[in-house]
Amino acid sequence: MYFEEIAQRVNKDIPHYLSGKDKLLKQVIETIPAPEIISTKNVFHDLMSCILEQQIHYRSTKKTLKKMLLAADLTLLTPANFEQFEELGLRDKKLSSQKCETLEQVVDFFEHNAPHWEQLSDEEVRAILVKKKGISNWTADMILIYTLERDNILPLDDYHLKQLMNSLYKVQGKKAMRAVGEHWAPYQAWAVKYLFAWKEFHKKQ
Repeated sequence: MYFEEIAQRVNKDIPHYLSGKDKLLKQVIETIPAPEIISTKNVFHDLMSCILEQQIHYRSTKKTLKKMLLAADLTLLTPANFEQFEELGLRDKKLSSQKCETLEQVVDFFEHNAPHWEQLSDEEVRAILVKKKGISNWTADMILIYTLERDNILPLDDYHLKQLMNSLYKVQGKKAMRAVGEHWAPYQAWAVKYLFAWKEFHKKQ
């Protein structure tokens, strides 16, 4: 029932709202299928994806994490199975000292903390994540958008979004991007998902 409600909301309410706020985005929405809703709901797993691939699992093209998991005979990373992943999946992988330090900090945090992420505000989630060395605002944005599925996140540091905003809206810089994004509130994350889906759609044509 929950997923049916979400699907109806995506198929009707959100695209209708965004189309009414942005004529250019309306053209995008009318051109492509609605973005798929895919989430592991696992903050630890997706953080590792961002650290190891510099990309969230959903958007990854290199499939680096997937290959590592396969080597470790795992499907989803947890603090409990990270030692197995480290021994088998990360074996022979040359990681920078900064990445290694970030991985250690994240594992240590999750071994001693179990935040109820769904009960935290966007700002509270971000504050927890960016305290870890090597975790950027971009990483926090990816977790908020794809893992926790928050509606009103605008990832201003995302390279692909910068490209899209420049080519479609002819704007550069965070201030100009934020001004465009304000028209999408409170569904900025959905507008971003539509733009990413539009880019992927045209790459396949």
